Amino acid sequence: MTDQTTPAAADAGAPRTALVVRGGWDGHQPVEATNLFIPFLEENGFTVRIEESPAIYADAEYMATVDLIVQCNTMNTIERPQFEGLRAAIEAGTGMAGWHGGIADSYRNESDYLTLIGGQFGCHPGKHPDERKGEQADNYVPYTVNMLPAAAEHPITAGISDFDLVTEQYWVLSDDLIDVLATTTQKVREWDPWHREVTSPALWTRQWGEGRIFVSTPGHRVEVLEDPNVRTLIERGMLWAARGSAMPYGEHGTTGRGTTAHTTTTTTEAAR
Repeated sequence: MTDQTTPAAADAGAPRTALVVRGGWDGHQPVEATNLFIPFLEENGFTVRIEESPAIYADAEYMATVDLIVQCNTMNTIERPQFEGLRAAIEAGTGMAGWHGGIADSYRNESDYLTLIGGQFGCHPGKHPDERKGEQADNYVPYTVNMLPAAAEHPITAGISDFDLVTEQYWVLSDDLIDVLATTTQKVREWDPWHREVTSPALWTRQWGEGRIFVSTPGHRVEVLEDPNVRTLIERGMLWAARGSAMPYGEHGTTGRGTTAHTTTTTTEAAR
């Protein structure tokens, strides 16, 4: 049975700052998608600021006050000073969380951003060519999000079993520094040009300097984000990533290429 209880945030009574940066491709509903989570952040003690571009990242004085960045900004561009401000904030302890292309396909013009996040959207193989109609739904396919063994004890994924979705299935290009909690496997269908199954990370975390990063590849539109499993994972992921989280870094079973990952614990207080 899947447990969709979200642990309480650390120091919920202490005011903290969440910065929501949204924009880019409208097909991912950046306004509606982020609005879905703002009440949750406020209920967990965050003062929320919303920005419609990454320009705020260049404001070093403000970024030093941010405990959590929630980004939903797909296929946009970022200027070098903006990226450097984002990276510096994370290295100093600001957490970052996001979903789908809003974090894993944000700024194709900046390769260092791809290195920061650790995984980049490559493609989302769709339906049979004869079934396609030139719509977003052409890329909606049934697939399973498979939890790795270590996910059973991780504060983001504890109590959540494998689950099925019908939406875009991300094929992600990743590195060995990500800590993977769940994967998804691209099957080989009769019309596909690849010759063996490809397993990609579906949920991962990353430690960058003093900051934590959480990525969920499911989250194409609001209806996917409202899936109880997806919503729970993102809510937990935001609390986990935020500066000062009571949740431990957690154990991970594999990295991006399936090798044994290290375990890093940054706090001794277990998730509640």
